[in-house]
Amino acid sequence: MSFELIEIGTLRGIGTALVLLSFVCVTLWAYSGKRRPAFDEAALLPFADEPKLAAPRSNTP
Repeated sequence: MSFELIEIGTLRGIGTALVLLSFVCVTLWAYSGKRRPAFDEAALLPFADEPKLAAPRSNTP
């Protein structure tokens, strides 16, 4: 019984294919229409902690 080792080029090709598949899956997930409301809400999070504007000062001497 003899086992042939997988060549390094084949391993690199499989690794590249897995990374490409992962990228495509994440891209499809991010741009899917059902995710839009969650991403729109998350886009406004940096503004959630802003203090409310104070009333304008009156002219005092």
